[in-house]
Amino acid sequence: MRRIAGFLVALPLALLAACSSGTSSSPGASPSASASVSAVPSPVASASPMPTVAGDFGSKATITIPPGQPSGQFVVSALSEGEGATVAKGDWVTVNYTAKDWTTGKEVGSSYDANQKPQLFQALSGQLVPAFDQGVIGRKVGSRVLVVAPSAAAFGSQGNSTLGVQAGDTVVFVLDIMQAVPQDATITGAITEPQPNMPQVKDNGKAAPTITIPAGQAPPTDLQKSVLVKGDGKQVQAGQTIVVQYTGVLWSNGQQFDSSWSHGGAQALQVGTGSLIKGWDQGLVGQTVGSRVELVVPPALGYEDKPQTAVPPNSTLVFVIDILEAV
Repeated sequence: MRRIAGFLVALPLALLAACSSGTSSSPGASPSASASVSAVPSPVASASPMPTVAGDFGSKATITIPPGQPSGQFVVSALSEGEGATVAKGDWVTVNYTAKDWTTGKEVGSSYDANQKPQLFQALSGQLVPAFDQGVIGRKVGSRVLVVAPSAAAFGSQGNSTLGVQAGDTVVFVLDIMQAVPQDATITGAITEPQPNMPQVKDNGKAAPTITIPAGQAPPTDLQKSVLVKGDGKQVQAGQTIVVQYTGVLWSNGQQFDSSWSHGGAQALQVGTGSLIKGWDQGLVGQTVGSRVELVVPPALGYEDKPQTAVPPNSTLVFVIDILEAV
């Protein structure tokens, strides 16, 4: 059954933390970390020898590997300091990266290459190799960071055949920290009244907004949408992963049945691919990052006649959604 939430960002297989055992993961699940926290070395600020990096923040880096073998130390070093917010644990972080295998000298890949895109993940969540977590935590948005990752901080004893990284290889990453969205982030700004005959919305700051259903009014039979705050960010495209805060209530009685504020804060969901209810796919594609959008979703674009937890069959649903990021 298609869900509203619960689908974490689809992470590139190449950058996922490797499984700690030989067992395979279930389809769609993120593999577990490659090693326990105690097995990952603590990062240091410098070592010798060190790679050199050419290029500016926001463009593909050129990484030059020095002669000799890597020190074996896990190095995290700022190449340039940004002026944005400091990345904290649990933030949804957007990172562009360039990577090179020190051991073989081969290019591993870059999000700046054609048909690639930035990486979105939660800081210190263990979703990606430790090099990414340790490369961003405590750094400011806008920073470019050099990470020299021995195998324990990269792809472990398994390596990564997709990238051509062998077991035990040291990998060099250059990370550009593009954005960080805290789990309690919400949209702020002047709020426009909803379209006529749509439920009213009261902003509650860092808490879920209050949605009031119009008394005595029959629910609409088609999708209704109203932009309460118009963001000035990029336009959401089908296939992207969006970071959102949202709350949903039933038109029939105004009862809340789901809210990101109730289960951990901002969520990352893929939009426009059929993994969400049709009302979300149709109502959010084309909106802009930084917007707060109200959607009234009829049963045909929601859960139809299939009951969900706290949602009776043939329910009309009302959502208020903050679009915080799109990658």
